[in-house]
Amino acid sequence: MAAPLQNEVGPKESFYRNFQRDVTALQAQMECLSQISTSGSERNDALDNCLAGIDKLSHEVKDASSYLPAYDQRTHSEAIKALSEKLQNIRNSFNPPKKFSFKARKSAPAKANSDATEISPSQKPHATVVAPVTSFPRTPLEKPSQSEGKEQQEATQENGEDDIGPGPGIRRPSFSKSTQVAISKHSGLHIILSTSASHATSAGTVSQLHRCVVDLSPSTTSGAPFAALYVKDIKDSLIICGQVAGAIHVTNVENSVIVTACRQFRMHGAKDVDIYLHSASRPIFEDCEGLRFAPLPAVHTTPAMAQTTNHWDQIDDFKWLKAEPSPHFSILPESQRVIEEVWRDKVPGGDSVSLEDILKTVGVRSRSG
Repeated sequence: MAAPLQNEVGPKESFYRNFQRDVTALQAQMECLSQISTSGSERNDALDNCLAGIDKLSHEVKDASSYLPAYDQRTHSEAIKALSEKLQNIRNSFNPPKKFSFKARKSAPAKANSDATEISPSQKPHATVVAPVTSFPRTPLEKPSQSEGKEQQEATQENGEDDIGPGPGIRRPSFSKSTQVAISKHSGLHIILSTSASHATSAGTVSQLHRCVVDLSPSTTSGAPFAALYVKDIKDSLIICGQVAGAIHVTNVENSVIVTACRQFRMHGAKDVDIYLHSASRPIFEDCEGLRFAPLPAVHTTPAMAQTTNHWDQIDDFKWLKAEPSPHFSILPESQRVIEEVWRDKVPGGDSVSLEDILKTVGVRSRSG
């Protein structure tokens, strides 16, 4: 009899491994929340990602109740409760809840400079005071505010985070004085994040770029993945995002190519974009058209990714409720996908490879204006 394969495990063991992995990832995201910029909606989005992750774990435990012992269910539920309490404490540290106090009745004289009003025994209130319960809305796709890009760029300039600097050739920023990566307002540049920027992956933002090639993968290959990544207001560009432990939010991207490995993929307001993807959950988009999905190139796939399920082709269009497939996306035909040699040899650039050559090779059309 042939020996059983080492990777063959029962449903309980598989669930336990996946549960522990997800809990560890959520804890890592929570630890990074305090380091995320408060400009725009980055921190709120990161909080929502953590809430969605906890909610997902809760549903998974319920779905697995048919084969999980009662003891394991209680253990997993307690772990989820601990995560929720930890996240609530973090939220409170950002925005401490207001102290509760009784309001004065109209018939009772108010005391000057007093935080609460005394109630005499004759009044005998019947109402029970209940502590307010925080409601966690599930909003996987939020439209950014109109001022978000401007506020974030101002914060980036104040913090000196965008250290691209002037000069010809490929730029290799190190973000030596930053805890997060922020690349914004560039045109016609080839930017490759230095491996020394691995300390700055608590969060990342790539925004307001035109006809650029940006590669963030060296920092996440040599160090930790981004806790969360925000890509927005991009035109006619190639963005290689590297690894993202949490969610990547892609907003207002046009005629471009996105390459990423992530836990959650969220896209809003995009048009004519090719996405090379490894996603641990179903990709979600809304208000988009002309999207084409393909699996992550092998050169950007780690051994760990190769052993996990990739949901790159299980896409959900939140604005398409009909039974037939959404017309807003398709699977990129294999004959039209960028070949591995291009990702490995041409995209990194060099003396004989121009930025325009790279964009043309990966399928970014040249447009005027």
